[in-house]
Amino acid sequence: MENSVIKFHHCEKDIYCFFVPEQCPVCGESLSSRRLQEAPVSIPSPFVNGQKIKCSFLVKPTKGTFLRCAFIEYDGRSDLHVGITNTKGVVYNYNETGVCRDEQGWAQSVSVPLVQPDMYSLINQWDPYLEQFSLAEMWNPQRYNETDHNCYTYALTFINCVLATQGKRNLTKTEFTEKFVLPRTKKASRYITLYQEISENYFYIVDSSQQEDDNSSI
Repeated sequence: MENSVIKFHHCEKDIYCFFVPEQCPVCGESLSSRRLQEAPVSIPSPFVNGQKIKCSFLVKPTKGTFLRCAFIEYDGRSDLHVGITNTKGVVYNYNETGVCRDEQGWAQSVSVPLVQPDMYSLINQWDPYLEQFSLAEMWNPQRYNETDHNCYTYALTFINCVLATQGKRNLTKTEFTEKFVLPRTKKASRYITLYQEISENYFYIVDSSQQEDDNSSI
């Protein structure tokens, strides 16, 4: 379980931490609720439990997790693994052993929803279609290639098959990545940096004016 990140305002600073301290880390003043200019707010985590997300594209590190307890496992350079969830939260993913159907191991993932909640017909067909797709010979273990026939190939090919049934054009890897994946992974990367700073130094402190002007901030 990851710690919740909290932000509060004091000394014209935005202070991020895992819990509000008794004293301000900037000036040392006691921090009773009446001394805070604004109530502390919780910063939403960009990570979800993939086993509870249906009909989505998931991203996680191939080994380890993005975050764990009070230290960082993911270093920003490690390989990533992707998969597709069915309506029951089972994560279909492709690796050197073939298509795996994981019921655990994706508890901390970045998620890209693939189906609108009101698309009932597609949702009803999702599970058998995903299963049938995964039985194709092209996803045999022998066909796996880390460079050009991998987990991303599997997931994007399925997404394009779904788009084809709706009469929509295919997405290239670059299009799908830039439009849907990168905005979420960039947000996750900023959160990881913030989380790491708090884990190592207890607080992450920035000027409030700087925070307002910095569009890349959480």
